[in-house]
Amino acid sequence: MPRFTDKTVVITGASRGIGAAIARRFASEGAAVLLAANEPLVAEVAARIEAEGGRAASFVADVTDKAQVVALYDEAERRFGAVDISVQNAGVITIARIEDMTEAEWDKVLAVNTKGVFLCCQEAIRRIRKHGRGGRLINTASGQARQGFVFTPHYAASKFGVVGVTQSLAKEVAKEGITVNAFCPGIIDTDMWAYNDAAWGKLLGDYKPGELMAEWVQGIPMGRAGSGEDVAGLVAFLASDDAAYITGQTINVDGGLIMS
Repeated sequence: MPRFTDKTVVITGASRGIGAAIARRFASEGAAVLLAANEPLVAEVAARIEAEGGRAASFVADVTDKAQVVALYDEAERRFGAVDISVQNAGVITIARIEDMTEAEWDKVLAVNTKGVFLCCQEAIRRIRKHGRGGRLINTASGQARQGFVFTPHYAASKFGVVGVTQSLAKEVAKEGITVNAFCPGIIDTDMWAYNDAAWGKLLGDYKPGELMAEWVQGIPMGRAGSGEDVAGLVAFLASDDAAYITGQTINVDGGLIMS
């Protein structure tokens, strides 16, 4: 029997990359999934899941806006019933030398990556408490939640913040049967990493597209970049009954790039 039959999952940042892969994985295991993003493309991802026999819907929302976050979880309950699992995956990055980084860049990255996680967790907990059966919150951190990298102090700060939010909430809701965990993706073959390769490559040397990422991948013990599906497998485990005694943890999924 599929592990998530009769479960409803909300996934933010689900229009592409890791979020879309997570949505597909949950749908393949029987869950009803509400895919959220700040772009209309998310509807196409949901439509493909439905075409493949899954239960999916989409919602365009800005996770930094509390009213829109409330509306997102309202929609999840309206379409599928009680919320059981929430995956806070929406994230943004910019890369710049410190003298060129703007206050607006700092504010946006912290707002999406950290405040957005807080707002979605806050609302998800409120909805999970309504049915009293417990639930799962899973937050996207980053390898930069382990060690900040050059030209991205705002991104590193935002992802260290995700780990802090995860640990604090895990302690608060543990006795209610709600677990809160996070994961740290490494180099994953997504649109964001295409941007990272180009932007870091420009600042770190005269790299052609793809060269810097290929160089970094050589430092991964498993010898390859990760995929959205690699990440989705971990997220599905953390959401399952097998992970019922795991909370407040942050788990790397990076092919051994960072071992801690």
